[in-house]
Amino acid sequence: MTTTGRIVIVGGGVTGLTTGVALLEAGLPVHLVSAEIPGPTSVAAGAMWGPYLVEPWSKVRRWSLVSLDVFRALSGDPATGVRMVSGVEAARDAMPAPEWSTLLPDFRECTPEELPAGFQGGHRFTVPLVDMPVYLQYLLRRFQEAGGTVLRRHVSSLDEIDDGSVIVNCAGLGAGELAADKSVRPIRGQHVVVKNPGISEFFSEDTGLSPDLLCIYPHGETAVLGGTAIDGEASLQEDPVAAQAIVERCAAVEPRLVNAEVVGSRIGARPTRPEVRVEADSRLDGIPVFHNYGHGGSGVTLSWGCAEEIVQLVTAAR
Repeated sequence: MTTTGRIVIVGGGVTGLTTGVALLEAGLPVHLVSAEIPGPTSVAAGAMWGPYLVEPWSKVRRWSLVSLDVFRALSGDPATGVRMVSGVEAARDAMPAPEWSTLLPDFRECTPEELPAGFQGGHRFTVPLVDMPVYLQYLLRRFQEAGGTVLRRHVSSLDEIDDGSVIVNCAGLGAGELAADKSVRPIRGQHVVVKNPGISEFFSEDTGLSPDLLCIYPHGETAVLGGTAIDGEASLQEDPVAAQAIVERCAAVEPRLVNAEVVGSRIGARPTRPEVRVEADSRLDGIPVFHNYGHGGSGVTLSWGCAEEIVQLVTAAR
């Protein structure tokens, strides 16, 4: 058992990096280990704040609010990639307000004129929109400037970690294997990036549990179009047929996208679990382990709230 006092985080996506920053800024030494930093699933995210098919609500509400406050503050700095953006979420049928609507002061029902053809209900609100490649590089810089160190290495077992007194499991889809947790499953997501034809507001469709999503996230010169949610699929290979269908779905709602130049695709596997796991555990040798995984498609939305809770758990255990 090591006595270095160092915390080792496994996982280089938005959860691992955010947790690392939070621990470092609480005065704790942190070393991050991951095969890819930043992680590909985080890079692939759209990404708009909003609790998306994630439980338990009593905790999700608290975590989401913490992140919302942080993102609002970060939106004042262009270097973070975070902006506050207004837009519409709509549905083909009547659309009840989601549970999280009470967290947004400007949330309101759309007028009929604000809805695209074929949509019967919707809501307008303002939320953080995050340009993930920019934001993840910002997080990595903030992590390293706070004294954090990184090692790009695949970890197949938490028992491999021999240079830390505390381990934090933020390994996304791999976290389930590291924790012997069979409830973790992938939900494959694909986005298409296009040159932005002048769109300034987001649009998303409430598609329920459908594997075919529809969302438009403008990020200055580019726009991220979505998407897919293929349950049980972990492949990160591009699907050209799905990419074409994504563009067509989005162009049917926003005609300016019909001839938009495609820049590329982003593919990730959302680490999904019946409930997000943020809790204390331990290895057989007594080394404390803290889990922070199972965020599904809400990793960005929950990132700062879950990181704050990990800081509290780690601090209480020291």
